Amino acid sequence: MTSQESPDDPQHPPTLRVLQTAVDDWITQWDEGYWPPLANLARLTEEVGELARLLNRAYGPKVAKDAPEPDTREAIRDEIGDILFVVITLANDLDIDLGATLIETLEKYEVRDADRWTPRND
Repeated sequence: MTSQESPDDPQHPPTLRVLQTAVDDWITQWDEGYWPPLANLARLTEEVGELARLLNRAYGPKVAKDAPEPDTREAIRDEIGDILFVVITLANDLDIDLGATLIETLEKYEVRDADRWTPRND
């Protein structure tokens, strides 16, 4: 990340392209490199399951059998970070630009869901 882009600086947050490059730099320093897409899908499924467990324990009807998580919000944050890492890894391996993909998805939602929701009157 450049000195201008920092996860701790709301004025200069890193772009998706910068994050994709940072993940690529980390992965490609190892001989093993990228895992195959189906292995990353399994990793993604595992991480989403861990997030689901935390959310269910914190906000759902399932009560934890053991002691509650010491900091549920921090644990949820960590799982979301793991999910983002795997999504970026998968996108990198398949040569997908996440920024462009997200813009296309938002445009699709704007058209498809234009009359689906009630606009706010702020």
